[in-house]
Amino acid sequence: MIRNTDSLGAWSATAWSALAFAVFATSACGQAETGSRAEGEGIPEGMAASQEAANQLAAEEAAEGFELLFDGESLDAWRGFQMEAVPEGWSAIDGALAFTPGVGGGTLITRDTYTDFDLRIEWKVGPAGNSGVFFGISEATESAFQSGPEMQVLDNAGHYDGGNPLTSAGSNYGLHAPPEDVSRPAGEWNEVRIVRHGNQVVHWLNGVRIVEYEIGSTEWEELVAGSKFIEWPDYGRHHEGHLGLQDHGDPAWYRNIRVRRL
Repeated sequence: MIRNTDSLGAWSATAWSALAFAVFATSACGQAETGSRAEGEGIPEGMAASQEAANQLAAEEAAEGFELLFDGESLDAWRGFQMEAVPEGWSAIDGALAFTPGVGGGTLITRDTYTDFDLRIEWKVGPAGNSGVFFGISEATESAFQSGPEMQVLDNAGHYDGGNPLTSAGSNYGLHAPPEDVSRPAGEWNEVRIVRHGNQVVHWLNGVRIVEYEIGSTEWEELVAGSKFIEWPDYGRHHEGHLGLQDHGDPAWYRNIRVRRL
C-alpha cells in the first residue's frame, strides 16, 4: 500500500515547518502541483504492466522508443564509476540488479550518457537501507555524487535520513523535499519516474509527482550555496552525463530499468 496519508508520518512537525520552502505548490516548470496525481501523469499504464512481466518493455514503451537497461540477467549496459568493469558488489539476483555489500563496491553507471530523458525504475531496500539514483554524472570528479543530482532511495521508517524531508525517499537529495511520504516499507518495490527536459526535472514516486526543480535557476543556486554541494563546482553542471545507482553500503535491488531519450 502507498502510505499517502494526511499525517506527518516519520517526519516531525518541526522538520516540515523548517522546510516548507521545499514544497512546490507552483514551480518554474509551470506544471501541476507537486504531490498531486495529475491526469496522464505519474506511473504510466505500461509501467504498472511491467510489474507483471519484470524487465520487459511494454508494447507502448517499445513503440515510444524506450530502451531496457537491464533484462534480469545481463549487466552489459553498466560499469563502475571510473571503471571499465562492473564492481563485484553488483550482480543479477532473482531478476533484480542487486547490490550486495562486503564483496566489493562502487557506484554503478550506464555506459551511455544521456541529456534529456524519461527514466523509469523500481527499487527496494532492506530495513534502514540507503541508495540513490543519479543522473548527469561526470567522471571528472572523485565521486559520482560530486556531479550528479540524486533521487534518494531510502527506508524512511528505518533510516535516520528519513526524519528529514530533504534527505527522505524521493527527494532531490539535500535540496528539494517531497511534500509527503509516499514511499513503501522496506522490502517492498517502489516505482520511480524521473524526467529531465532541458534544466527542468520532475520526480515521481509510486504514482505521485513529488519534486520538481530547475537546475541553474536562482532557487537552485541559492540552495546549492547553502548545502554541502557548494564544495564541488561540477555539481549539477553537466547536462549530458551518465545515469547511476549508488553503492551506499546497504543491500539494494533495482528492476524494470527503462529510459527514453527526449
